[in-house]
Amino acid sequence: MEQKNDGINRAKWWQIAGLAVNDVGTNTYMWMMIFISYYLNGIVGVGVVIASSLATIMRLWDGVTDPIIGIILDKTNGKFGKNRPFLVIGQAIMIVMSALMFFVTPKFPKVAQFFMFVVFYAVYIIGYTCQCVVTKSAQTCLTNDPKQRPTFGIYSGVLSALFFTLAPLYSYTYLLGKHMYQFDMGYFAEMWKTGAIMSLICTIIAYIAIRGKDRDEFYGTGSAKIEKISFRDYLDVLKHNKALQMLVISASTDKLGRQMNGNATVSIIIYAIICGNASAAGLVGTYTLVPGMIMLFLGIGYVARKFGQQKGFVYSSYGAIFSLAALIALFVIGNPTSLSLPGDGRFAGWNVFSLLFLVLMVVFSGFQNIAGSLIYPMTADCTDYEVYRSGKYVPGLIGTVFSFIDKLISSLAPLLIGLLCAAVGYSKALPTADTPYSTGLAWVGIISMYGVLLIGFICNVVAMKFYPLSKEKMEEIAEDIAKIKKEATAESVNESSDNDKKAALKNA
Repeated sequence: MEQKNDGINRAKWWQIAGLAVNDVGTNTYMWMMIFISYYLNGIVGVGVVIASSLATIMRLWDGVTDPIIGIILDKTNGKFGKNRPFLVIGQAIMIVMSALMFFVTPKFPKVAQFFMFVVFYAVYIIGYTCQCVVTKSAQTCLTNDPKQRPTFGIYSGVLSALFFTLAPLYSYTYLLGKHMYQFDMGYFAEMWKTGAIMSLICTIIAYIAIRGKDRDEFYGTGSAKIEKISFRDYLDVLKHNKALQMLVISASTDKLGRQMNGNATVSIIIYAIICGNASAAGLVGTYTLVPGMIMLFLGIGYVARKFGQQKGFVYSSYGAIFSLAALIALFVIGNPTSLSLPGDGRFAGWNVFSLLFLVLMVVFSGFQNIAGSLIYPMTADCTDYEVYRSGKYVPGLIGTVFSFIDKLISSLAPLLIGLLCAAVGYSKALPTADTPYSTGLAWVGIISMYGVLLIGFICNVVAMKFYPLSKEKMEEIAEDIAKIKKEATAESVNESSDNDKKAALKNA
């Protein structure tokens, strides 16, 4: 049932789940792009620091496009709604530009390849931004029920857990093994075909899911009036929306850690070089998936819905802090070369390091999934808070202000990894599965995989002490927005009645 007598907007379960699928569609392309440094280094012939710097510059460009796309989205309200046009345009741009990046770039003369790749990548980013903004924006018109909104985090978390379990398994264990552990053209061609098809299917599902809700009456104020938005409004939101300020601090530091943790080079250093077991990189997710999902359902399904998203976010951050600290200690004190898991081709029985590593990864993954899955619905809360605070419904502005700062900070990940690798002697070529172990490289891997994430979760705990949107506050905001919508509906009816009377008098 979509609506009760209390006037609060609610969605059907499949609509919320369908929108969450959009995140998988964009994550598919994001996952492909973490291998860009290897593509530039191996196929185009660009040096490590330049390749890593490009990834950073393009992510900064991604952040720059966010406020522009956000303003356009907030000014959009046509036949196909506010969000759906951005799904279609974004997906079309990503398919075309990524194909040009991978398949057309090598056909140019060697001196022009890097330049053309940059051009294709820059346009691709615009499409990526268009589709990403919908995940945040469309939530606000699906539901504003404080008890229902966290369920988006459950669907998003489960799908993300599945994706980030299967993606490494596909990319490292299957595809890299199939291509003799070489990032050659065949590797990138096969990865692109799989990713492009998967992302297209996800986009179609998301389009169908939001179709019935992408309408005036479900927007923040219930009015068809298009907000007049300028870059000055971005400054006003940043200055006065304290909830958004604290969430940006939390999410951006987490994202920097996640970007470094999920980087292909870091995975190669940890599993192939430190542990001497490259196949384990794709297997860890399979063992943490089910326990992680159980923790996700408990963390969001019970804690976040009962006590509010703020408390759920804080509790999960504490859990992640303790498990990350234990993982770092395990790598420093334990014997990483003994890591072996069933299915890696060399498993001969459990040992202390492998058992402790797996248990800690299960705990960490569960808490990380809870915290990460709450970010999107908390962003929607910040949008409702802006309606409550200023009377403006600007989901595009809120979502893209959030994304801009988030990407500005997380864009440092590939550059930091490139600089760290260069600092220990790898400035011309990135470490591969055949690279010999060194203490310096081991510390690069541990800091990049676990250390930066640890700092990010500590920032979460501190920032949430100043986050104003408790469960009680969100209930108050939802009731206030329901009143605003009723007033907007009554005003619209009166205006329509006045127009009818004017037309009747004119005809008379």
